[in-house]
Amino acid sequence: MTIQERYNQWLTFDEATRAELQAITDPKEIEDRFYRDLEFGTGGLRGVMGAGTNRMNAYTVRRATLGLANYLKSNVACSCQVAIAYDSRNLSREFAAEAASVLCAAGIQVALFKTLMPTPVLSFAVQHLGCQAGICITASHNPREYNGYKVYDETGCQILPADARRVIEQVNAITDYQQIPVTPLHQAAQNGLLYWIGDDVLQAYLTEVRKQSIYQQPSAIRLVYTPLHGTGNIPVRAVLEPFSVSIVASQEQPDGDFSTVRSPNPEERDALTLGIEQAKAEGADLVLGTDPDCDRVGVAVRHQGDFILLTGNQIGALLVDFVTRHRTVAPHALLVKTIVTNELGATIGRSRGLAVEDTLTGFKYIGDRINSYEKTGDKQFVIGCEESFGYLVGTHARDKDAVVASLLIVEMAAWHKDQGHTLIDALDELYRQYGFFLDALDAFTLKGADGAAKIQAIMAQLRAHGQSIIPALQTAKDYAQGIDGLPAENVLKFILADHSWIAVRPSGTEPKIKVYYSIQDESREEAQKRLDEYRAIFRKLV
Repeated sequence: MTIQERYNQWLTFDEATRAELQAITDPKEIEDRFYRDLEFGTGGLRGVMGAGTNRMNAYTVRRATLGLANYLKSNVACSCQVAIAYDSRNLSREFAAEAASVLCAAGIQVALFKTLMPTPVLSFAVQHLGCQAGICITASHNPREYNGYKVYDETGCQILPADARRVIEQVNAITDYQQIPVTPLHQAAQNGLLYWIGDDVLQAYLTEVRKQSIYQQPSAIRLVYTPLHGTGNIPVRAVLEPFSVSIVASQEQPDGDFSTVRSPNPEERDALTLGIEQAKAEGADLVLGTDPDCDRVGVAVRHQGDFILLTGNQIGALLVDFVTRHRTVAPHALLVKTIVTNELGATIGRSRGLAVEDTLTGFKYIGDRINSYEKTGDKQFVIGCEESFGYLVGTHARDKDAVVASLLIVEMAAWHKDQGHTLIDALDELYRQYGFFLDALDAFTLKGADGAAKIQAIMAQLRAHGQSIIPALQTAKDYAQGIDGLPAENVLKFILADHSWIAVRPSGTEPKIKVYYSIQDESREEAQKRLDEYRAIFRKLV
């Protein structure tokens, strides 16, 4: 169908959809809503909420769910059960109900959380309850206008590309959005197809998280925590109960508008502004912030009178140091990181006896390594890290987990405080031992069909002319060729003569192209100078 034909079809769906679409006067907005269907990327199905095939709405959720149901019935020999969770975003609860109603109409049993719940708890629950799949309605750390739909396999790992393609094939076969069968939830419950997940699953998850505790000595450390209006409030506070924790009251309760922040992304300093202000007033040592589905955590550290925001790479390196410093590293112990995560944590891990493996971007690939080695017994997973503030210690989940990360970050900060250090002191010591690493990320937003075409053109230009565009380039890695034993993915990584590198990839969840920089140098000043030069090159290119 053409864009106009899709638009005209959607005008017939319901009054609210028709009114929303007819109010649009910009042809580019119509084009963006209908030029494609939402696709599974690194974080599943994700998009801006609204009417249209390229939007998150009840119809696209129903279509995706029916495709998943058909996939499960074709590929799972036994009867199916699917766990569903949702976060605090606008319409998350409603989308979860839509998904449940479609699955139940397809004869698939649904275990639905009674209240909003972090993504890692859903990952845990899938295995804990013996489900064949899981769904989490969330757009993670994206801005308030987004929502999303993450799909998990029977291990609690986000589905990998091969399975995602099979689901999409089933989804694409569904052309009539209006004729998707649904069963009202009250009727599904009466028929035994729906049951509600109670607090016992969360408590079982918290028991597993607490098993990862390392430093349990009484400590004078004080911290401020903000759930950024999301799902972390109850579980993070539960595992931090032994510590002196002050909550940012204005960000404590769920709020899908995220009314106190520009964007609920703890990677960005302005998301932690209120927490930092409160920490200054209260004399706290540390600020923690988790994103809406509590799979990412940001950290600000008091140091020499100011609060310094740690990068995702720095948090990961500090966690690797802390875990390997305080735990015996078993033979074949393993650290898994993504190809866009810097080498500091990996270098520390190797020096302590960890094997290190790289995966493509997306924590599902780290979860897949856990599953693979649990089957073979060849290696023992210890920690997984990605530069985008995602970490996992332990194997209770198969996704990044800001609850267990928050526990270990606070214990780590407490241990260093008891040694007379801040986490910044600890980081500087790691730099002295292993070399200085300076990292940055530029994400360029290019919306609509024109933006998608430009992203493709930029990647093509870099493939053809990277040698002339990037100074001091030594090696170019094109992961679209399926190199280093990894699945093919549209990522370029340029290795410089001194082992610094630059990676470029289109985002799997937003209309963006991302450029990652990791500069190694003997001095911060020289590293910053070189970083600025490379950032200028790519800003001009984009």
